[in-house]
Amino acid sequence: MFHVKLPGHDAMARHPEEQQMTQRIKLPRRTVERPLRQVTRRLAMALLVLALTTFIVWVDRGGYHDNSDDRVDFLDATYYATVTLSTTGYGDIVPYSDSARLSNILLVTPLRVLFLIILVGTTLEVLTERTREEWRLSRWRSNLREHTVVVGFGTKGRSAIQTVRATGLKPDQIVVVDPSAKVIDAATAEGFAGVVGDATRSDVLLRAEVQRARQIIIATQRDDTAVLVTLTARQLNRGAKIVAAVREEENAPLLRQSGADAVITSASAAGRLLGLSVLSPSAGMVMEDLIQQGSGLDLVERPVIKAEVGLNVRETDDLVVSVVRGHRVLGYDDPAVGKLQLTDRLITIIRASPGTAVTPDLKPLPPN
Repeated sequence: MFHVKLPGHDAMARHPEEQQMTQRIKLPRRTVERPLRQVTRRLAMALLVLALTTFIVWVDRGGYHDNSDDRVDFLDATYYATVTLSTTGYGDIVPYSDSARLSNILLVTPLRVLFLIILVGTTLEVLTERTREEWRLSRWRSNLREHTVVVGFGTKGRSAIQTVRATGLKPDQIVVVDPSAKVIDAATAEGFAGVVGDATRSDVLLRAEVQRARQIIIATQRDDTAVLVTLTARQLNRGAKIVAAVREEENAPLLRQSGADAVITSASAAGRLLGLSVLSPSAGMVMEDLIQQGSGLDLVERPVIKAEVGLNVRETDDLVVSVVRGHRVLGYDDPAVGKLQLTDRLITIIRASPGTAVTPDLKPLPPN
């Protein structure tokens, strides 16, 4: 049974039983009191009821009779309160005076009922909570379609999520996979569903419903892990768009052969941006603005509208950078572009505004 809570680091070798325990699905949930804290609070309430009952019996100890020695001390009062609240009632200590019997009717009996309510209520609440979470998990599985799976919730994974969120993607359409339970807790705190486990294993990706995902972002810390995750994800989902990040540029071809539609070399990309910023700090700022969706200038891909069919690139209202035609990406100044066609797609630079949400193309962008 999976532990449910109703969103990287690379996994290390674990014992099979440990892996089974750490492969959990966690869904975003409202802030609730921790189970241990609930049990502790209810236990404290039960002990308070027991102490109050003991005090009542001890105060009126002269009205009780003990069959063993005809006197009731503090230990006897505690013993009587315990067996009475638990409804055991051995009968060796009994109230015989009118005041003792009246206190049993008016005080001890209500305390006994309260004690049972605390114990039974705790059990029912635990069962109800577990049933509710199982039902919520089942509903989440049945409703999850065309979502985005992000493997790794480190700096790269968080930045990727931030970018796709800027296009209008909702948090409930993002599932994070990471081997660290603490990382997944951080993801769920931000409203994303999460799966704890090694993403190189197909059963972990299946828990993230990767077979029904539309986009898969692989942002692991190691290149060899990224290759294995890409191979597994492509085997489970032939039609999803897979984008992977690698540290070393020499590993990029291996990622493409493994099934990635696009490969980003994080170290090289950062180095190029550093070099551009050295040559022109302003150009570096503009480039950084372009790759940060939702603010300033945005680089987006959109289809050609009917009013633009037959026009050349410079006659459109937007600043067109490239034209995607079939399996080719043509520059704006490429003579092969000619007149725009209805099946073309334009890569443009637009001014982002708070109310603007442009959904990028979900089909893989082929290389030149």
